[in-house]
Amino acid sequence: MKAKLYQQNGTVKGDIDLPGTAFNAEVNEPVLYQVIKSYLANKRQGTSKTKGRAEVSGGGRKPWRQKGTGRARAGSNTSPIWVRGGKAFGPDPRDYYTVIPKRLKKIALVSALSSRAKEEKIIVVDEVECKEPKTKLITQMLEALAVSGKKNLLVVDTSGSKNIYLSGRNIKGLEIKPISEINAYDVVNNENIIFGGEKLIATVEEVVAS
Repeated sequence: MKAKLYQQNGTVKGDIDLPGTAFNAEVNEPVLYQVIKSYLANKRQGTSKTKGRAEVSGGGRKPWRQKGTGRARAGSNTSPIWVRGGKAFGPDPRDYYTVIPKRLKKIALVSALSSRAKEEKIIVVDEVECKEPKTKLITQMLEALAVSGKKNLLVVDTSGSKNIYLSGRNIKGLEIKPISEINAYDVVNNENIIFGGEKLIATVEEVVAS
């Protein structure tokens, strides 16, 4: 499996070999679905709450007598069918968090990367350099790579990437993450995966192999 190797100005430098263990594996769709579903569930706050009939103000006595008024029977003004009554079967705070096994995380990440590699959506830049925080530098790079205006994930080195993050954090559709924090959801949720350094390809192989 190969990918185009670019310079920051968009010039094609050549091809780069993508390790098969990370970019040419069989896509395990059931595991990929399970892991992404868990990632999304873990992002939920679970703080939705409505008041039941025991929690709203009112109640304590029957609004009117049972017979003789011509009106429908009523036992309490906290009934869900009354205005300002309690909510029937409303949500209560709950924890959506589920533990994702480390092994499944790796399988899902490899599946996601392999899927993007087969679609030729893996882009490798030999080096992304920002000597100062400047949005124009990252914008020009995206335009040169013909991916401007699309959803892109820029993977950077863990160290020395502060200026890159500051330069690209306000670009619409661009997500910047260090190599140590990417997961299957990040890869699937973005159309193009841009590795901001040739050496990051070997780092990915080490991550999935460990």
